[in-house]
Amino acid sequence: MAVPTKKVSKSKRNMRRSHLALTPVNVVTCPNCGESKLPHHLCRVCGMYNGRQILKDRRQEA
Repeated sequence: MAVPTKKVSKSKRNMRRSHLALTPVNVVTCPNCGESKLPHHLCRVCGMYNGRQILKDRRQEA
């Protein structure tokens, strides 16, 4: 079984982990209702995608 012969320093450990940082989620506003949504996704509030009505508007149902 492989066993490390020397202690890995904090610097080496952190350099190895430098690519593991989380990236923030990209959020855009819906041009129809102004709510925040993910880019290239359907707006869950108004149901619009790319200028077309895909789902019924949830605000009108309630």
